[in-house]
Amino acid sequence: MKKNIGKALIIFITFGLSYSLSAQSGKYEVSEKQIFTSMDKTAGTFLEESGAGSFSIGIVKDGKTYTRHYGETDKGKGNKATDNTLFEVASITKLFTGTLMAKAVLDGRISVDDDIRKYITGSYPDLEYHGTPITIKDLVSLKAGFNKDLPDRSEIMKDKNERTPFILKAFEESYTKEQFFKDLGLIRLDTLPGKVYKYNNGTIQLAAHILENVYRKSYETLLKEQILSPLNLKNTKLHLNKNETLANGYDENNVLMPTLPNTLWGASGSLKSTLGDLTRLLSFELDRKNPVVQESQRDLLNDVNYWNGYFWDEVTTNHNGLNSRKHGGAFGTQNLFWVFPDYKTGISVIVNQSGDHTYEHLYYAVQALIDDLKPFGKKSIRRAILQKSIENVDAGISYYKDLKANQPDAYNFSDESELNVLGYQLLRMGRAAASIKIFRLYVSEFPASGNAYDSLGEAYFNNKEYDLSRQNYLKSLELNPDNTNAKDMLKKIGELAEK
Repeated sequence: MKKNIGKALIIFITFGLSYSLSAQSGKYEVSEKQIFTSMDKTAGTFLEESGAGSFSIGIVKDGKTYTRHYGETDKGKGNKATDNTLFEVASITKLFTGTLMAKAVLDGRISVDDDIRKYITGSYPDLEYHGTPITIKDLVSLKAGFNKDLPDRSEIMKDKNERTPFILKAFEESYTKEQFFKDLGLIRLDTLPGKVYKYNNGTIQLAAHILENVYRKSYETLLKEQILSPLNLKNTKLHLNKNETLANGYDENNVLMPTLPNTLWGASGSLKSTLGDLTRLLSFELDRKNPVVQESQRDLLNDVNYWNGYFWDEVTTNHNGLNSRKHGGAFGTQNLFWVFPDYKTGISVIVNQSGDHTYEHLYYAVQALIDDLKPFGKKSIRRAILQKSIENVDAGISYYKDLKANQPDAYNFSDESELNVLGYQLLRMGRAAASIKIFRLYVSEFPASGNAYDSLGEAYFNNKEYDLSRQNYLKSLELNPDNTNAKDMLKKIGELAEK
């Protein structure tokens, strides 16, 4: 710790970045240089580990905006993205739909406790479960209880291969609103509304229909009037002009991917936007005094630990304070949009790649950025022991125990996902034996977690230790009888034993 008497500052050193505490304001400050240093370091790691061609970072911190772009959108062409490059934002579109629904509630057009059928054109007697209807709050919390998505892609996804994105695009482009309502009549609920989370694009499209009915305006008009124009999001749109082009997107093998179809209302994933506009949206979502923001992020179903607000992936309070996260994934691009109001920080990252592990790389990137940019609060224990664990897993575990004994309040030891993520990082690197040791630590730290035993079971399976894998999957099922993955793996282990 170092004092600077002349400027009345106290300097704190954390993870290589210095944080200044102003004696006059009592507020922590992070310099622009420190922010860009963290962005550069994070981007370098991201591009190296993901193999992606282009990566963009937008940060809003303490009311100021910082953006940087790395790599090239098409390999070998040197075409670096800019703040005005148009990307598919996919499911980030759902936040716009959720905001419109929250506004409708505040406007008195709908109530969160209303039966959704009150606002749907036509008769749908089966949109209830043993007499309990789906309410607006169930719908926007992604807990409607639909037994399938609309349109139903399940048959196409059974045989997933490199042609699947092209097949899906053709399938969805031929799907009409008439077919949507016909299929809505065939929907059955397989659980009580408000109880089970199911990511369902059809429910978001249904929300757009409800909005159109209560406002008597098109979904696209509502977007423009209530969000795009007020927030000055000039480059966010459902449809491109003739002279506008989207950045190309690729899979993990650098194969050019198709764009998402713009079908039905477009409410679940059809928006295109730029990093410049997304940072403006970050500023909006960080305004905790705004009643629409408060409504769109609140806990509607009393879930307490984490909830979905209005179509968020997750809103929770943890070592990063109150934070809200939304991921968007197209066939060839992905982005992660995350706000941390307690730190007056919002982060949006975009990559022109979409693969099985792209989201995880984005997740790690945002976690690294917020770790660097928050001057107080608990840091990521996974990040703290990562390098040691890669070099020597026993040393990593020893360091974990040392930090927990001597600095228990400095790291987020209470978040079980930290050890889980680290274990899978090692597993993907082909380090099955090392991942087993991390997952065993995970089990010892969280003995009541069914997920811990499930992960350890998977690591043992990958290491061909089938008896130990079976024991851990059985323990996982004991702790969580609804764990379908454990059931499937036990069946697979049984089949291997027969062979």
